[in-house]
This record gives sequence, structure tokens and C-alpha cells, in this order.
Amino acid sequence: MSIASLVRKYGLLLPGLLAVALTVGVFVLRINENLGLAELQRTGTQRLELYATSLNRQIDKYAYFPATLGLERDVIDLVAHGKPITDTVNRYLEQLNQRAGTLSIYLLDRRGQVTAASNWNRPDSFIGEDLSYRSYFTDAMRRRPGRLFGIGITRGEPGYYLSSPLLADGEVEGVAVVKVSLEQLEQSWATVEVPVIVTDQNGVVILASVPSWKFTTLRPLPDAERRRLERSLQYNARPLPSLGLTREQAFGENAVRVRLAPPADVDGSSKLSGNFLAQTAPMGDTGWSLTVLSPVSGINAIAWTRAALAAVASAFIGIVLMLLNQRRQHLHDRLRAREALQRAHDELERKVDERTRTLRAAQDELVHAAKLATIGQISAGLAHEINQPLAALRTLSGNAIKFLRRGDLATAEDNLDRIGSIVDGLGTVTNQLKSFARKSSGTADPVDVRRALDNALFLLDQRLRHANVAVSIEVEAGQATALCDANRLEQVMVNLIANALDAIDNRPSRTLRLRGRREHARIVIEVHDDGPGLPEHVREHLFEPFFTTKESNRGLGLGLAISSEIVHHFGGTLTGANHPEGGAVFVVTLPAAGIGETPWTTTSRS
Repeated sequence: MSIASLVRKYGLLLPGLLAVALTVGVFVLRINENLGLAELQRTGTQRLELYATSLNRQIDKYAYFPATLGLERDVIDLVAHGKPITDTVNRYLEQLNQRAGTLSIYLLDRRGQVTAASNWNRPDSFIGEDLSYRSYFTDAMRRRPGRLFGIGITRGEPGYYLSSPLLADGEVEGVAVVKVSLEQLEQSWATVEVPVIVTDQNGVVILASVPSWKFTTLRPLPDAERRRLERSLQYNARPLPSLGLTREQAFGENAVRVRLAPPADVDGSSKLSGNFLAQTAPMGDTGWSLTVLSPVSGINAIAWTRAALAAVASAFIGIVLMLLNQRRQHLHDRLRAREALQRAHDELERKVDERTRTLRAAQDELVHAAKLATIGQISAGLAHEINQPLAALRTLSGNAIKFLRRGDLATAEDNLDRIGSIVDGLGTVTNQLKSFARKSSGTADPVDVRRALDNALFLLDQRLRHANVAVSIEVEAGQATALCDANRLEQVMVNLIANALDAIDNRPSRTLRLRGRREHARIVIEVHDDGPGLPEHVREHLFEPFFTTKESNRGLGLGLAISSEIVHHFGGTLTGANHPEGGAVFVVTLPAAGIGETPWTTTSRS
């Protein structure tokens, strides 16, 4: 039923159902979005507290570490009084660095020059470097603890710097600096469910669960700010591209819906993009901010799915009620149509079966008629084969009577034995002819190709000997067993061999080669003569009924057509072509039956 007919039948009911479904869908969508965002915010707050605790714990482990260096007398003597104990302090800092698991520990004098360092014996040692431009140095010189996340200019290694003033007699004589790595914390964040980032006071991402987000900015930096950061060398000339976060809508006190545009990083390795719920919390007196980005795509998908289900459900209820009567009428009409179709189908099946039986019977009669026609063609030779033994029988029987009258029983017995042998030979000829002439069942059974070839040659033996044809037979021993009907295969072989004999009838040398072999699951039989071959116009019509190049009294042109149909009936093919060595070759392929050995047996006859 079309939409127009539904509108005419049900009036404004359909638009009303549609409006109700849309209203229900929008209502459910809004409710599920708000509920999902609220749940996402609660989960994000818990994650925020968890990540902040882990970060604070990692930093607090080393918070008072630089200050403890001021308790060492050798450290104060070196920095404040300039005593020549640099090697002793260097080794002390090296051992302390190894035990604490920090990146490096070093001492600065009042000018900001590195006087001792844990990496004193490495080519990239800090000793002698001027680090007075670092903020952690200036903070410590003002008697405040220094904190800075930056990238070292010597080794390009990011880390968190903690500094503390070194006091002697109440005066600041130097600065102790400890550089720690937060890589272990970042590695633990790499497996978290949602992205998490830490930004410093400049808005630069210094820690991130997504490695490619590090040293990007939450907002594009103004040119003046970018130049200031470049001069400070805090990020060691990193380009500091923008992360691409766009603020869209505030949700609650510390939550904002943001959009991360693809690509989400500078090298294309991260595919994170879309809408997120960003929740931010300050990190104490470090000046840092911790942000958790919870994707809202799952919430949107769930909300849209539930809204769609609610709209569909409401519409479905109305439609079901509206279409119950329609469905009942439709089922009634469908039942009547199915009954009519079943009757037509049964009638068609009956007619098809009847026509199939008729066609099969006609085909079998045509095959048998072709077989009888073949027998008629070879009957002259068979008559000659029989006439000679009959004349010999007549002579031998007359002589046997004479020898019996004379009482020469030995000679009479010899004549009778010879008569018996001739009768056996005649029986073989008549039995083979009778076997060939009988109607075959047409069922497929294992057939020895060599036996079929021998039987066909036996029927055509008179023509072969009369034409002085040399026959070569090559058949794989135990392998050439085809799945077909033996009688019909013999009929095909008789047709092909008879055509080959016609082709070499007037040739100076007459050779016929018969080959049989197995190729995987197929049996291939070749009939190759050394005649003139097949012209192009003949190859195009080889297997067409009533096409022949012979004289009108030597055939109707049905032999190859019927042979091709027989072979196709058993799932095979029959092709004809010119052989590369000369003459024509007809190739029969049939399904193989059974698996045997592969050696060849070769025989020849003349």
C-alpha cells in the first residue's frame, strides 16, 4: 500500500503518530544526555582526584630533598668558602643521585655558575655552565623554594627542577638543585581510560597520557609570549603548537564541553578528536593544572540510540494498532495467492517432468539410432569377416564327412576342432556387435579407457586392416579409469576413430595415435590422426548437427554432435583442433574414477 493510499485511508492519524514519536524522541534524548554528562562528570572528578594524588605524591618525594644538601658541611664549605673539595662533593652528589633515582643533582654559586654536579665525570657535565637565567635560581636566591618543569639545554631531557637556597651565617651563598623525572608517572598514565594532561603556568602541556600532546598549548600563544618563552629557554626552542581545544559549553562548576579538532597532534600519530568533557583542578602551589578529558561520544551515541528506540517504540505501538486489520486482510490474500501459486507450481513441475522424460527418451533413441547407423557403416566389413569363416566351415564340414566315411577319424576330429575354433571367433564378433548395439542405461560407472579403446578398434578392425593403418595406443596403467557409461564411451570412440579413418583414407602414410591419461581429477583421451587437419571454417561448425564434409552417402553429420552430447551428459568435454605435429586431434575429458599408479603402458598395432 502506498503512502498516498495510507493518508487517504487513515487521514491525520499518521502525521499525529509521527509528531508524537518525534516529541518522545527529543524528550528522551535530552534526559539521557544530561544524565550521561552528570555521570561522566562524577567519574571525571574521581579520576581527577586520583591523578592529582599520584602526581603530588611523586613530587612530594623530592620536595625537601634540595634543602637537605645545605646540612652537609662539605657543600657549604665549597659554595660559601671556596674550599678545594670539589672532587669530594662531586662524588658525594653522584652517589646521592644514584641512590635517590633522580636525573641529576648540582650546586650553583651566587653567580649561577655550576660548581659541583652528579654528572661531573660525563662529557655533558653541567660543571661550569651559567644557569642564572633559570627561574628556579632566582627564586632560591630570594630565599624561596624554586619549582620549574623544563627541558635541559645540555642533554635536551625534560624534567622537574626543585631548588633550595644554601645558607651560611644567614646569607644565601648558593643554590642546590635536584632534577627529577616524571616519566614513570607518564608511563602509568598511558594505560588510563581517558586522556589526562598537566599544564604549567604558561598553559604549556608538560605531562600527558598521549605522548604527542606534550609541549603543546591549550590556546595559541601570542607572539610576545612566544618570544618570552623562547628567550627563557625553558622549553629548549620547542615550537609549542596549539593542541586545538575549542571551548563550547560550560557544564557545572569545573566542567566544560570542548572540541578537539583533528589532527589532535603535530605528527599525526594520535587520532583522538571529537567532543570531550574537560575537568580541571589546580595543583597546589606549583602553578600547574591537571585536566581530565572524558569523551562524550559514547554518551551521545547512547542518548541517540535510546531516543531513537523510544521514538520507534511509540510509533510502533500506534502503527501496530493501526495495521492489525490490514495485516489480517493481507494474510488472507497472501494465503489465497500462495495456494494459487502452489497449484501453478505443481502443474509446471508436472509438465517439466513430462517434457524431460520425453526429451530424455528422444535423446536415448537418437543416440541408439546413431549407434545403429554406425553399425550399418561397418556392416560391410563385418559381413566380409563372417563370410570367410562361413566358407571355411562349409569346406571343413564337407571334408569331415568324407574322412568319416573313409574311417579316418583322426583327420575328421582335427577338422571338427578347427570348426569349433572358427565358431568361437564368430561368436566373439557377434557378441561384440550385440554388446555395442544394445541400449545403454546411461548411468555413470568406472570404465577402463583401454578396454573401451580395444572394443572400438575391434569393431573397426576390418577397416583398419583394409586401409593398412598403424595404430599406437598409450594409456596410463591403472590410472585411466573414467566415470561414465562403458557402452556410450565405446560409441564415442568408434565415431572419433571412424572419422579419423575417413581423414587419412587417401594419405600415403596412415597412422592413428590413441592416448589416455589422468590429469588431477580428469581423464583425458586423445584421438590423433596424420590427416590434412581441420580447416578454419570446419572447426567453427564441428559439433553442429547435420554439418558434414563427407559425401552425401557417407553420413548425416550427427556423429560428432551426438558424441559431444554424450560426453557432456557425463560432465566432460569434447574438443577438436589441429595438432602441432600435423593432422587433427580430438580430445575427450571425463571425470576420473579411483586413484591408481602412474606408469605408462604403450602398445602398437598395424
